[in-house]
Amino acid sequence: MLCAGPDTGREGGMKILVTGTAGFIGAALSIRLLERGDEVIGLDNLNDYYEVSLKEARLERLNGYPRFRFLRVDVSDRAAMEHVFKTEQPERVMHLAAQAGVRYSLTHPHAYVDANLVGFMTILEGCRHNGVEHLVYASSSSVYGANTRMPFSVHDNVDHPVSLYAATKKANELMAHTYSHLYGLPVTGLRFFTVYGPWGRPDMSLFLFTRSILAGQPIEVFNYGHHRRDFTYIDDLVEGVMRVIDVVARPNPAWSGDSPDPGTSRAPYRLYNIGNNHPVNLLRFIEVLEGCLGRVAEKKLLPMQPGDVPDTYADVKDLVDDVAYRPATPVEVGVERFVNWYKDYYQVG
Repeated sequence: MLCAGPDTGREGGMKILVTGTAGFIGAALSIRLLERGDEVIGLDNLNDYYEVSLKEARLERLNGYPRFRFLRVDVSDRAAMEHVFKTEQPERVMHLAAQAGVRYSLTHPHAYVDANLVGFMTILEGCRHNGVEHLVYASSSSVYGANTRMPFSVHDNVDHPVSLYAATKKANELMAHTYSHLYGLPVTGLRFFTVYGPWGRPDMSLFLFTRSILAGQPIEVFNYGHHRRDFTYIDDLVEGVMRVIDVVARPNPAWSGDSPDPGTSRAPYRLYNIGNNHPVNLLRFIEVLEGCLGRVAEKKLLPMQPGDVPDTYADVKDLVDDVAYRPATPVEVGVERFVNWYKDYYQVG
């Protein structure tokens, strides 16, 4: 691609603001950035969407690094975020803080407006007014919504979201493009595909399945187990994110308004999928988990839930072309690592 290219070689030694740093991805990314020599300003509001103790335990892993500092701030707090940007002056921003979850958005829609829309606006304004070199932010594979052509490509139109969560992530991409166009702010959106692994989120399927199976309780299997998901191991995702942070988005000189490419722009704007590029049937995923746990799950087969999609499958060609990386950890390896972590963390099994 022509719209991205090597930065000035400044991998490591940067001051990076990571929002959502107590989250699953935020904590894992922060550790890797610190290990390579970056200074990380971690920001999180530690809300109770899921167990706060897990978020605090993730932060404990970060507190031993001298180049890490934690700020307990809500990204939707405009005054507080203005202060953060003004006093910290980060060189780059990795925005991960968001209200996650498709099903939760059906019952708590206002949480998504506050965190994902208002919160994203404070990030854009902070970057605009404080000379941030590159804003990278988390989008989601959910934006593909009603799309059925596989694999999902960032160059396909995604105007038919099927959940409010997906709609807010699509809105983030539109807002980011506007700021890139108006103010020349380099922005890169990353569409994550079903991230899993140690220290994961308790509201996600692997965590829920493991907890229920070990407790001898049935697991709820939606769409009668016919889902396919592009399960992406956390270490693979973090490696991809780090490489993207280091490659500042650039304009695509070949972009044309006559045939607009949704994944690039005349502005310094880019979108990437980060997925394993290998969909796995949900029943196979459960089978792997059963093998790791040494127990057979009692399955409660249910229809597909509102807001859900049957399949996800990431086209990662642009990621390979631009940052020379392709996620590749098989679920057999990733699930085993998660199970080992889970048993150790919760002292079960």
